[in-house]
Amino acid sequence: MREARSLENVRLGTYYVVQLPEPDDFGFWRERARALVQCEVPPDRIAWVEPGGNGDLFSHGERRAPVPPPDARAVRANKRFMALAKNAALHSDPDRFALLYRLLWRIQSNPRMMEDKADADVRRIEELDKAVRRDSHKMHAFVRFRLVEPEEGDDDAQEHYVAWFEPEHHILRANAGFFMRRFSNMHWSILTPQGSLHWDTETMREGPPAQRGDAPGGDPMEELWRSYYASIFNPARLKIGAMLKEMPRKYWKNMPEAALIPELVAGAQKRESAMVEAGTLEFEERPETLEAIDKAIHACRKCPIGELDNSAVMGEGPRDADLMIVGEQPGDQEDLAGRPFVGPAGQLLDVHLEKVGIDRRAAYVTNTVKHFKYVQRGKRRLHQSPGAKEIDTCRWWIESERAIVQPKLILAMGASAARGMLGKTVSISKVRGEPIPLEDGSELWVTAHPSYLLRLDGPAREEQARLFDADLAAVKERLEELAR
Repeated sequence: MREARSLENVRLGTYYVVQLPEPDDFGFWRERARALVQCEVPPDRIAWVEPGGNGDLFSHGERRAPVPPPDARAVRANKRFMALAKNAALHSDPDRFALLYRLLWRIQSNPRMMEDKADADVRRIEELDKAVRRDSHKMHAFVRFRLVEPEEGDDDAQEHYVAWFEPEHHILRANAGFFMRRFSNMHWSILTPQGSLHWDTETMREGPPAQRGDAPGGDPMEELWRSYYASIFNPARLKIGAMLKEMPRKYWKNMPEAALIPELVAGAQKRESAMVEAGTLEFEERPETLEAIDKAIHACRKCPIGELDNSAVMGEGPRDADLMIVGEQPGDQEDLAGRPFVGPAGQLLDVHLEKVGIDRRAAYVTNTVKHFKYVQRGKRRLHQSPGAKEIDTCRWWIESERAIVQPKLILAMGASAARGMLGKTVSISKVRGEPIPLEDGSELWVTAHPSYLLRLDGPAREEQARLFDADLAAVKERLEELAR
């Protein structure tokens, strides 16, 4: 009778409210989700409420979860979904449990849907998983224990260490085992705004949320640690962008060595500027700003092109552009103007970009090779294509630009630009029109260089212009998908 009543509620459109006992209780969610799927309750009929959430908003619905019928089918859930779901459940997004159930519901009719990288729900669970893993990594790296001085007269007190940490997600309990194993012989506590953990070398206890003032402000060992940190700091290896990405400023206040960072960075930047001015910057010391790259490429003489009577041309555009457009090298007019794509090829590019609706002003436009390679014929400078070795040498600069701009999508125009991105030569006809995933999560799209169109005429030019427009239209569509 109970089963019949539950299924009837589903047919009548009853809302089911699932109150989670803890915000990180994946096991509880999994148990309830399995039962709801077996009772064929669609995602839009369930409200997943965290502790402290307002479940009363749905008080008109059936608050007790339905019981599956005896002959209910087994619930499908592949390994990839389970691996992502366990981490995603720890995210702070209030809609995470609804997302997980929606995916689980859809997997029942499409077991391979987790392989669809273009699916919005799949992309979202991957984003949640990545954010939680990153937060756990930060916790492992940046928790700093400080010794709590025993009260005067308490000679038998055990040394106790306390750390303060502010996680972005519900990762505290999930990471308890890591600290228990790493500091197994130490009495310690980790305090956070979400809760606390206490380890006495034998038993792990959970405690209530804490405040920053509950943790000690320092201990006698910190001065020794700061001295050690300053002594091992290598300014020649400093990469400010990478450092801030791995150690964001918000963690600095809990780290004793962080007080030294501004002074150490300033010294390293001064040294880099001197090397740029002298033209002696080594390639293992990557510039961390577009301005530093601009100075460095003007001083670069790492290949024969830099020895010609020319001037380096830096990229231009927003330094946080979603789209980076990469060409081969500056031409004669670009060399004279000091700007990329201002000559005939650049003017033709502007026409086609406008035709498909891409705003060039919103893109970062640059070239793989930074100097104009040419051969002198009387008063004219005739373009010469850069060789593979010259392109590979100049990859250092385009990779530096890319690391700073961090575009979501890169459009490489021509074989030289594609080699600059991939480190190998590819056939444009074979790779155009399809995204090539890069190691940093961005996508590379390859098309012809507009100068190629200028060398054609008649039907051949019309056909290549059509293909060029199709490539640009695909890029625009992909950018809009990524924005959504």
